[in-house]
Amino acid sequence: MNSSLFPVILAGGKGERFWPLSRQDRPKQFLSLDGSSRSLLQATADRLLEIVGSWKSLWVITSSQIAEGVGQQLPELPSQNLLIESQGRDTAAAVAWASLEIEKRYGEDAIIGFFPSDHWIADKEAFANTLSAATQLAASTEAIVTLGIKPTFPSTGYGYIEQGEKIGSFNDLPAYHVNRFTEKPNRETAEAFLSTGRFSWNSGMFVFRAGVVLKELHTHAPEIIEPLEQHGPDIYPQLPKKSIDYALMEKTTLAHVLPVEFGWDDLGDWNAIERLLKQEDNPNVELATHVGLDTRGAIVYATNPEDVIVTIGLEDVVIVRDRNVTLIVNKDRTQEIKLVLKTLQGDPRFTDLL
Repeated sequence: MNSSLFPVILAGGKGERFWPLSRQDRPKQFLSLDGSSRSLLQATADRLLEIVGSWKSLWVITSSQIAEGVGQQLPELPSQNLLIESQGRDTAAAVAWASLEIEKRYGEDAIIGFFPSDHWIADKEAFANTLSAATQLAASTEAIVTLGIKPTFPSTGYGYIEQGEKIGSFNDLPAYHVNRFTEKPNRETAEAFLSTGRFSWNSGMFVFRAGVVLKELHTHAPEIIEPLEQHGPDIYPQLPKKSIDYALMEKTTLAHVLPVEFGWDDLGDWNAIERLLKQEDNPNVELATHVGLDTRGAIVYATNPEDVIVTIGLEDVVIVRDRNVTLIVNKDRTQEIKLVLKTLQGDPRFTDLL
């Protein structure tokens, strides 16, 4: 792998849809959701370190609220490679700031990759091969490379990338210009996308040269990059809150996509646990002491091994017991956990639940 790749882990998210396990003092990226001993953040760092070989090449950007926890999770990360946002302003500001810092230290030809801290990836070798291909593409042309995941079902929860003209192959992976990005479609549209064979899921992982992305940010998001250049990170709270997709990727003509397969899940909500851990011989996914009668399709999770969860006549529910909270929700309504949190945030009685 090209040693000039500098991976940046985006670790500022809250992971509210994994509440009550994910809380302000313990966001989703600090959790282990696949039964391993490593948190999602640690697993992401492990994957990237196997590729770049040194902590000096790895960067993390996170929020001031959880920066101390990030340091505890990744004690070998150099302090100068930890960027701490005074206030979360979404991914466009994070990409702009980290790219500026790496460009200052290593020059405009430094290859930068951005990776969410909370994704699950099954095949590390295929992932490494993909990053090598993306690095080659970014080094050889003015390309903002996004990793597109080949869809396995017509998801309405992911954004989609339509591939255009093929520009070549890298590590035996075909690369294409991007025709367009589409936000989360309805079921009928998602099925139509899959039938064409031209669409990938948007993974939120990007690779590019520092100079290329900074030039494109000047063109398409000057309201973000120019204040950062002039004032540094002190200006952060005044920056607009925009995603990198909206601020740049949907506008640039330099977007390229590598449609790839390495076993991927963005672990967006509790239903991801079923996708990862479902076993054919068990009607439920159990990460708890569970006694079930006529219960099928349930996801049962408890942090205290002494807690016993008993269910009778339930189907397709999520049950989570953590500390002083029990959550019971139908599996097709887990997205609404955020709405419940807004209610709890407005009531002082529930401060210790957040």
